[in-house]
Amino acid sequence: MNRFRVALCGVLWLKECMKFLTVLFAVTFGFMAGGWSSERPNFVFILVDDLGKMDLSCEGSEFYETPNIDSIAANAMRFDHGYSACQVCSPSRASIQTGKYPARLRITDYISISGGNQPEKWGRNTRLLPASYRPELPLHETTIAEALKAGGYHTFFAGKWHLGHTGHSPLEQGYDINVGGHHAGTPPGGYFSPYRNPAMDDGPVGEELPVRLGTDTARFIRDQAGASTPFFAMLSFYSVHGPIQTTEQRWKKYRAKADEMGLTNRQEPRFILDRTQEVRQVQDHPVYAGMMEAMDEAVGLVLKAIQDAGLAGNTVVIFTSDNGGVSSGDGYSTSCLPMRGGKGRQWEGGIRQPFYIHWPGVTNGQTCGVPVTGTDFFPTILEIAGLPLMPNHHLDGMSLVPLLKGGSIEPRSLFWHYPHYGNQGGEPSSIIRNREWKLIHYFEDGRNELYNLTNDPGEKHDIAALYPDITAKLYALLVDWQLSIDAAKPTSNPEWDPEKYDEFIRNKITTTMPARESQHAEFLEPDFKPSRGWWQSAGSR
Repeated sequence: MNRFRVALCGVLWLKECMKFLTVLFAVTFGFMAGGWSSERPNFVFILVDDLGKMDLSCEGSEFYETPNIDSIAANAMRFDHGYSACQVCSPSRASIQTGKYPARLRITDYISISGGNQPEKWGRNTRLLPASYRPELPLHETTIAEALKAGGYHTFFAGKWHLGHTGHSPLEQGYDINVGGHHAGTPPGGYFSPYRNPAMDDGPVGEELPVRLGTDTARFIRDQAGASTPFFAMLSFYSVHGPIQTTEQRWKKYRAKADEMGLTNRQEPRFILDRTQEVRQVQDHPVYAGMMEAMDEAVGLVLKAIQDAGLAGNTVVIFTSDNGGVSSGDGYSTSCLPMRGGKGRQWEGGIRQPFYIHWPGVTNGQTCGVPVTGTDFFPTILEIAGLPLMPNHHLDGMSLVPLLKGGSIEPRSLFWHYPHYGNQGGEPSSIIRNREWKLIHYFEDGRNELYNLTNDPGEKHDIAALYPDITAKLYALLVDWQLSIDAAKPTSNPEWDPEKYDEFIRNKITTTMPARESQHAEFLEPDFKPSRGWWQSAGSR
């Protein structure tokens, strides 16, 4: 057995060496062929978990306060039709790292440690069994960190990874430093120290996790001042994923703000039922607002570090989210209106994200209406860095540099594939976005929905029956794409009980939704207190 383990370790080591040499050869050949600038830019990539586009004050939120993120947007190119590659986290994150669609990677759902969302362990009463998927990002895939590292960059990662267990951490995927990135998608100890995170040390009792991650990232950036090696730093927040936690002080601030805005006397229901799940219709959650503030403060720490280190003129800052805000399921904590749905769902609220790229000297607050997606970050970063593109690796991404410089890119369709049932009410489906048209194909019954996003950005009117030719054309393109990447499909569930499902929906209307309304009204009561006390440390909850 020991000899086998030694041999296996040797094989894995050899594979990693071969992958690095392959990337290094591609980069070196690119240098020889096209040259590169000695003033290579640094990169700070900020990825927020479960952040809805409409959660930002610069996008229209009147309740949450995000001045530091707003400052990025003010100097960036803002892609109004920027998308994550999936409506849930792990697939989107894998696409950012590799420049490939989740369906090509076979990582199409969030990675569950228990495997409970794999078909062989499926326990929910659904018409279909979800497709199986990979539980980690394979080591043979080339990540953006590996490509930059081969090009001479120093690489840093902090926060949520959620792309595999031991042996598949950021350290095995091209990052020189890893603070907090491991297999879990939720912070094990919550948002206050002690964190119980195997990849980072605990801080002082009561330290807030996003502030800690921002502080460590800021320290790394300051340490690079005067260095001859450029850097790529990825700050990947666990925020604002559940659990929904903040301090009493932050809660009081936003409870008072809700009162000033007249939200504490709201008569309309907070939730409506949209097909499979109740969906929040208003932003008035004071605990979630406190989480937003803590995360934004951490962003401010990083931006200040860039300034303090004298690197502001040569540091590209990228900001985005891995999926839409949680309007249904999990914490039911925010509203994505006027977009329909939210995290886990197939409408715009689930996949359309803040998508900002600030390139000093190039961008200055422009907006762009061209649809772009998470696979595009990889080639865009390479081109900005003066490194050769790697089309055999980032197969589904397109460099956005022409757009950033005021030009254009070749028109294309964007695709999504989610053969699963989301915890937030999402249905097994595939999507194609082509110009103003968006078609959603549902695997349960084979129906297609068609929306014109220019005329109907809230996806209120399915017009498939009015435009059968467009529907047929887009569906044919979608099928061709599925076949080209051998997309995994859900299968029939022999245990499906339609009567129990109908009972489940009736119970949701008569029991679950009224209880949800009552629970969320309590967050705004003057004497509200969490059942385990205010979150000052993991031990006090």
